[in-house]
Amino acid sequence: MILAYIADGDDLVALAMNGWGAGEPSWWLNLQTHAQARVDTVDGTSQVRGSAAVGEQRDRLWAEWRELDDQLDAYAAMRPSETAVVVLEPQPGPN
Repeated sequence: MILAYIADGDDLVALAMNGWGAGEPSWWLNLQTHAQARVDTVDGTSQVRGSAAVGEQRDRLWAEWRELDDQLDAYAAMRPSETAVVVLEPQPGPN
């Protein structure tokens, strides 16, 4: 599956959404159960641990996404629940 992401230092940050409709995407449900994953980017493959940003971290990362799309808040308002901001933190291990 292809996800948009932004870099936050060494971390990758994605928005967990099914378009802007209800429900959580399966990749996010899977990460909530098994936080370890592998990502493939233009820079190569790496192991990551996924978690939801909360509090000030979520606010800061949401603002970074908002800089890319000034309609982000309007789209997010279409969802019945808050859109998770997912942080994919690099982990040591085989790629």
